Amino acid sequence: MKITSTSCICPVLVCLCFVQRCYGTAHHSSIKGTRNQTKHIEGETEVHHRPKRGWVWNQFFVLEEHMGPDPQYVGKLHSNSDKGDGSVKYILTGEGAGTIFIIDDTTGDIHSTKSLDREQKTHYVLHAQAIDRRTNKPLEPESEFIIKVQDINDNAPKFTDGPYIVTVPEMSDMGTSVLQVTATDADDPTYGNSARVVYSILQGQPYFSVDPKTG
Repeated sequence: MKITSTSCICPVLVCLCFVQRCYGTAHHSSIKGTRNQTKHIEGETEVHHRPKRGWVWNQFFVLEEHMGPDPQYVGKLHSNSDKGDGSVKYILTGEGAGTIFIIDDTTGDIHSTKSLDREQKTHYVLHAQAIDRRTNKPLEPESEFIIKVQDINDNAPKFTDGPYIVTVPEMSDMGTSVLQVTATDADDPTYGNSARVVYSILQGQPYFSVDPKTG
């Protein structure tokens, strides 16, 4: 914070400006399995490709503090063995399975049944299985995946110290540094502008100014 004009001692009140609330749209993904393939080339012997086992997916997201009347859609498990005839059963285990996260064992659709807070828990580690309903044999190996809680701008910035009390010598030159204030925000700094802090002065102009980025 700096003095901007003629010397004068005035009370200064520094505030923080919220950047517009960022509600990111949750990105939903699909999990897919792969099957063994056998290729026959004319005039040559059959080439047996080694089976590619395991699920293929992108990370799932769930929006924090969802307050809608219905469970929030998270994403979908899917195996290439699934022909849509109901013979494949999808099983979900791990953190929050059956309590926070439920799965339709026929379609593989995953929903969140509770409002989640990213500041309390940032992600959940779960496991996916696909089995044959008739034989109970696995069609895909059990695999681990993550559901990440997506941040919203639900936390106000807070000053790490304060209240700030300083004195300025009379006849100080314009541009004299008075003090630096620091504030923090508990929102996710990697997502949008939720955790971005901007400084401004509510009272004390035109005698004082504050750098909006550094405080």
